[in-house]
Amino acid sequence: QVHVVESGGGLVQAGGSLRLSCVASGSFFNSMGWYRQAPGKQRELVADITSSGRTNYADSVKGRFTISRDNAKKTVYLQMNSLKPEDTDVYYCNARTVGVGGLRDYWGQGTQVTVSS
Repeated sequence: QVHVVESGGGLVQAGGSLRLSCVASGSFFNSMGWYRQAPGKQRELVADITSSGRTNYADSVKGRFTISRDNAKKTVYLQMNSLKPEDTDVYYCNARTVGVGGLRDYWGQGTQVTVSS
């Protein structure tokens, strides 16, 4: 059974930084990433990274956020700098496998990030 656990959210002033961490138990994950969701809105991709290190970022966070991954520890990190109030959301970690049975996503419980102006 796969467990995905996030940590590192909190309250920060605009312009500040936070670092999110996520560890996933279980098998190999083709990609890991971070999504965020505001109440009443769809969950959106923030950044993801493949097992080979290829990264992908939402335009709104490029240049401010950095995603990294430790494959041995099955851990993914999101360093968030120059935070803005509009970055306030619940952030969810995603671990994805791609196999014979198709694509399968595993999600953490979410961690709140609040940026005050």
